[in-house]
Amino acid sequence: MSASTISAQPPEKLTGIQVGKSKHSAAGVPAVANSLKHVYGSSGLLRGTSAMLKLNQNGGFDCPSCAWPDPEDHRSAFEFCENGAKAIASETTKSRVTPQFFADNSVAELSEWSDYEMDRAGRITQPMVLKEGATHYEEIAWDDAFDLIAKELNALASPDEAVFYTSGRATNEAAFLYQLFVRHFGTNNLPDCSNMCHESSGAALNQSVGVGKGTVTLKDLETAETILIIGQNPGTNHPRMLSSLQRAVENGSTIIAVNPMKEAGLTGFMHPQQVKGVLGMSTPLAKHFLQVNLNGDQALLKGIAKTLVEDDTLDTTFIQEHVVGFDTYRDHLKAQDWSELEKLSGIQRDVMQMVARQCASGQRKLITCWAMGLTQHKNAVATIQEITNIHLMLGAIGRESAGLCPVRGHSNVQGDRTMGIFEKMPEWFMDNLEREFQFKVPRHHGWDTVAAIRAMHEGRGKVFYALGGNFLQATPDTEYTGEALRRCNLTVHICTKLNRSHVVTGRIGLILPCLGRSEWEQRGDLTQFCTVENSMSVVHASHGHLEPASPHLLSEPMIVARTAEATLGARSKVDWAALVENYDSIRDLIERVVPGFEDFNGRVREPGGFYLPNTARQRIWKTSTGKAEIHTHPLQVLVPGPGQLILQTFRSHDQFNTTIYGLDDRYRGIGNERRIIFMNPQDMKDRNIGPLEPVDITSHFQGETRHAPRFLAVPYDQPPGNCAAYFPEANVLVPIGSFADVSLTPTSKSVLVTIQPSA
Repeated sequence: MSASTISAQPPEKLTGIQVGKSKHSAAGVPAVANSLKHVYGSSGLLRGTSAMLKLNQNGGFDCPSCAWPDPEDHRSAFEFCENGAKAIASETTKSRVTPQFFADNSVAELSEWSDYEMDRAGRITQPMVLKEGATHYEEIAWDDAFDLIAKELNALASPDEAVFYTSGRATNEAAFLYQLFVRHFGTNNLPDCSNMCHESSGAALNQSVGVGKGTVTLKDLETAETILIIGQNPGTNHPRMLSSLQRAVENGSTIIAVNPMKEAGLTGFMHPQQVKGVLGMSTPLAKHFLQVNLNGDQALLKGIAKTLVEDDTLDTTFIQEHVVGFDTYRDHLKAQDWSELEKLSGIQRDVMQMVARQCASGQRKLITCWAMGLTQHKNAVATIQEITNIHLMLGAIGRESAGLCPVRGHSNVQGDRTMGIFEKMPEWFMDNLEREFQFKVPRHHGWDTVAAIRAMHEGRGKVFYALGGNFLQATPDTEYTGEALRRCNLTVHICTKLNRSHVVTGRIGLILPCLGRSEWEQRGDLTQFCTVENSMSVVHASHGHLEPASPHLLSEPMIVARTAEATLGARSKVDWAALVENYDSIRDLIERVVPGFEDFNGRVREPGGFYLPNTARQRIWKTSTGKAEIHTHPLQVLVPGPGQLILQTFRSHDQFNTTIYGLDDRYRGIGNERRIIFMNPQDMKDRNIGPLEPVDITSHFQGETRHAPRFLAVPYDQPPGNCAAYFPEANVLVPIGSFADVSLTPTSKSVLVTIQPSA
């Protein structure tokens, strides 16, 4: 098998499904047992225990999994969840991928491995190169690797022929150096994982309230009267959030969950560090569960807002003092037809009215949380602005226990954006860079993820450089993206472990292995530390404590600095080598460029770190009008054609983003299988599909079709016309040309498909 014939998709092999009952509560003793099994099985007793005791502790290291904030007033000895334990087990594994491993396994052979098998192979120990026409990776010296990158980058006709991708696990120090190098090189082509997840949130919130981040603290969430959780599954994706939701319920909060599928983490929580949780007794979480249609959230939110207007339960003083656009929106809501809102959302009028009245009750301490169930639709920005509209009508923003809470995924995806990882940073940021570093910063907008893939596919993007991540498996339209990568002259991946992006490469492929977040980095007598920003804008330190997996590993900041030094040479006045001798020097630069980081090195050494300023929380509106803006959008909905269903892609419980830790999905009752499509039982019956029958899935977009064969159909409680499958296996069905308005996020929750039994 030649490199050009290697499939970009994971192998289409079934692994032997086991089906049980779906769960009604998350965590508990099974979560503890599964955590210990992963950690001790991969890392061993001593290394595993050492890692877990330092995870999310003051003076310890930040979890490389989700971005949920740490408790402000207390830390238990075991401040991690099942997802965090799996992430640490993966990072601290005893298994190693050495040069001999690559000598024993060709790229073609590795392409037949599943994502799970690749992750289990272990930590990559040395830099490797896949030369043009070669069948195997071979070892390359670090100096030679940097020279190769510099040669390819400097041979480009324009800096804009290079693509520099960033994963949300990169630390603030690595991200700041990275964007500085890329802009010094001469381009703003800085796509990142935000483009594929919460870009819609940032776009919507910036327009509405002038800040692209959430406006609440952890204390706010735990003291709210009403919490709406929309398009989010915390039990699988953000398990540490469950402890906060439990405290909120114990404080009297009413939680209302909105999701097509009933998920265990929304209905109940068995706290594994409390007696009743150990005994299998759960705390009920969501008092009401609304099984909305896929892409029906906008209609639901309009129904809630319409009720607020009809009931005249508005904060008129707040609206008069702080809001523009209300009159137009009020007239728009009055014109909405209740029967249409019911049909499109799948939720009855009286239920929408009940939710609205709960939001308007008491002191209106309302918080709305959401994740990719809202952000990955064509109307994602408009839908999220319906949420902000509701909060603005109730005055439920900019005060205690109320506000907006987009729940981020990657552990530092929000910090990376703060550091400048964005293809269209604002002018003030560029001005600050020019003032500080004395070079001409490019001002034209760069490529986001979708634009970068298209540019590489068309031959306009010739070098692809990734600071972390698994680009091939994280992006839409897998085969199209794979071909785009193959058309590059060089693809470079900074990483800790093997993934599928390493087997679908450009003419030359480079793997540059880096330190994990749990590992120490020494510079003589100095032990370095890095910083991250969580989902609620708290910046705090992360100290590695474990011996590195290999003596040949470099840190992400070091790899970026040496790439910059080799590429820019005398063109740069930045002393890259000096910056990475002591990361305090990088933080001093961040302080001078990015507002809110005053006395960065001092404040970040305080336990728990510090909050970045948030103007919306202070009711200062950095919008075009100087006020909070209510935006009025027409009601949009994805309408399936005859025989079509709407597909969403989502995670199993044994994965975090594209990293597959195992083959089970415990809460949904699935064992030992990932090629699954969850279907409404009546939809299965209508298509003569029996339980666990193999089916072929075809997606439809603007006359194009894409195919994913041999998935097993599993009946599951969800609205008719909806179905769901795991990514990355189902990413092949997501069209490259289907993305959200404004944010350009791929529509991975709005894929039109037809399903038929496999031949």
